[in-house]
Amino acid sequence: MDDASPSTDWDVVIVGAGPVGGHAANLLAQRGQRVLLLEEHSEIGRPFQCAGLVTPNAMKQVGLFDTILEEVDGALIHGPSGTLVPVGTSGKVRTYVVCRKLFDEGVVKQSMLSGATLWLNSKPIHAEANDDCVVIKLTNEGVEKEIKTKLLIGCDGAHSWTRRYFKMGKPKELMIGFQTEVVGYKNRERWLEMYSGSSIAPGFFAWVIPSGNDSCRIGLWSTADRLDGKSIEECYHSLLNHPLWEDRFADIKETARYCGPVPSGMVKKPYKNRVLLLGDAAGMAKPTTGGGIGPGFEQINGIVDKLSLAIDSNNLTESNLKNIAKSHFEKMKKDQNRARALRNLLVSDCEDIELDHNFEQFAKPEIINLINQIGDIEKPVPLGMALLRKVPAFRKMALKAGMKLIFS
Repeated sequence: MDDASPSTDWDVVIVGAGPVGGHAANLLAQRGQRVLLLEEHSEIGRPFQCAGLVTPNAMKQVGLFDTILEEVDGALIHGPSGTLVPVGTSGKVRTYVVCRKLFDEGVVKQSMLSGATLWLNSKPIHAEANDDCVVIKLTNEGVEKEIKTKLLIGCDGAHSWTRRYFKMGKPKELMIGFQTEVVGYKNRERWLEMYSGSSIAPGFFAWVIPSGNDSCRIGLWSTADRLDGKSIEECYHSLLNHPLWEDRFADIKETARYCGPVPSGMVKKPYKNRVLLLGDAAGMAKPTTGGGIGPGFEQINGIVDKLSLAIDSNNLTESNLKNIAKSHFEKMKKDQNRARALRNLLVSDCEDIELDHNFEQFAKPEIINLINQIGDIEKPVPLGMALLRKVPAFRKMALKAGMKLIFS
C-alpha cells in the first residue's frame, strides 16, 4: 500500500449489494481492499425483479448450488402461429433457476467472509470525486454521514444513482419487463417455454420458467417504441388469453408480480475519475435474454487484478481506469452490439408473418441439431452467424447482417 496516499475510510465503496456488487466486493476484499457495500433496502435480495436464471458458468464462480430451485435443460420456443422449436437436450443443464433472495444473500455473505462490510438502509445523496479521493454523503439508518473512499463503484441497477449523478450516459436500449409468480401451469419438467408474437411481446418474447413446488415465473419484455402505447401488462393478458395457448394458463393462480427495466448496451462512459460502473448500472444485460448476472461477473473478473493494483497505488484517474478497463469493456460492448444486431435481424425487426417463416426454418431437424451443437446462452453470436451461413433460407439476410455487424 502506498503510505503517501491520503487517508480514506475505505478503499472501495460499492453502491448496490446485488449479485454483481457482492461479487465485486468479494473479489476486491480477497485482494486486501477495504470494501464497503451500500444497500438502500433493509434486506438483501428484495425487491426481486428478474427471472432468476443463472448460467452454469456464473454459478460455478460462486458455488451457491444450494440456492437452485430448478435445473433447466432447454427451451420450448413457440412461434407466433404455434410452430414449436425445442432447443436443448434432456439431462444436459443449460441454466439454473435460483431463489434470488438466497442467491444474492449468498454472494454478499461471501464478500463479508472475505472482509467486506455491509451497510443496509444506506444510500448516497451526494458525492464529489477529487484528485485524491471521493467524498460521499449518505444516509445510513436515517442518519446522515460523510465518508471518503479511493474508488466508488456503481452496481446500483438500471436506474443507477451513480450513473445519473456523474452523468455517465444511458444504456443503448432499455427494455420493460413484467413478471408474475404463479401456480397451476403444467410445464414440461426441466424445460422452460418461450412465446413470441406482436400481441404478446413485440420484438421480443414471453417466458414461463419453472421455479419449484408447482410454481412458475411468467413474464415478458419489450421496448416502449415497440409497444406503441400499449402497456406491458396488457401484453401479459394477451399472452394469457391467446387463442393458441389460453388453455395452458386457464388454471393458474397468481402469487406475486414484479415490473422493472432491463438495460442493455454499455453506457458511453462506464468509468470516470475514481468512479466505475458494473452490471445493470453500466447497461450490461444481454440483448438476447436480458440476463445481467453473467455479464456483470465477466466485467469485474476481467479487470480485478489490475484494478486492485491501481487501488493500492491510489492511481484511479479516469485515464488510468480507462487503461485498465477499455479493452475488456470494449470487447464486451462489441459482443453486445453484434448480438443485438442478429437479434433484430432474426426476431425483433420481423413482422409476425416473417417471424413465422423464420420459425419454420428453425423447426427443421437439421437446424435444431445445429442450434444444439453451437448454441450457447452466453455466446449467441456464433450461433447467429452459423444460421446465416448454413441455412439457405437465411442467406439473403447474410449481406444485411454483415453490414449490421460491421457498423455495430
